[in-house]
Amino acid sequence: MDYITKIIGPMLEGAQTTVLLFFICIISSIPLGFLITLMANSKVKPVSWFAHSFIYVMRGTPLLLQMLFFCYGLPVLPVVGEYLIMDRFLAAGLAFVLNYAAYFAEIFRGGLLAVDGGQYEAAKVLGLSKFQTMTRVIIPQMFRVVIPSVSNESITLIKDTALLYAVSVPDLLHYALTAVNRDFSIAPFFIAAVIYLLMTLVLTILFKWLEKKFKFQ
Repeated sequence: MDYITKIIGPMLEGAQTTVLLFFICIISSIPLGFLITLMANSKVKPVSWFAHSFIYVMRGTPLLLQMLFFCYGLPVLPVVGEYLIMDRFLAAGLAFVLNYAAYFAEIFRGGLLAVDGGQYEAAKVLGLSKFQTMTRVIIPQMFRVVIPSVSNESITLIKDTALLYAVSVPDLLHYALTAVNRDFSIAPFFIAAVIYLLMTLVLTILFKWLEKKFKFQ
């Protein structure tokens, strides 16, 4: 018990980094993902092409590779590299936001496709503008459809934050592995697993509540 008390402090400090990255990514990538969805559906070809290309690249390459590129690749670019040097947490966070924005964009695209086309016609008959149609009719229905998928991505995000270890950002896994190597004990891995499970449990409960709330609206 004394050993657990000794190592739990640093691990909880690492968990703060994990939670911070999670909130930064969720708050940034969800609206960015929806914007990319709108761009992908744009009738302006260059805009639509850019959005589809962005989604293809970010979903088609490993998140770890993207993190390494932002952390170590950008600084060595010719001419502009010296201006693109960032703190490793910031660089990794940027990779996370862009990567998850691409996944959320596909989720939102599926949600929009799930909304019956008659809803647009009904809104037009009622005299609603395109903005009013999207904000009052389409988005609420889309949100109800995508909640389970957003929930799955959010839980995956919590686990993916462990990739911070690869760029030497002191997160939960970093402190757990440090304790394992220092003390020749696997207990820190079990403690880290419990902390991850608790975080995913909170998310699961939250999204279950959201599903029930919007199911009956």
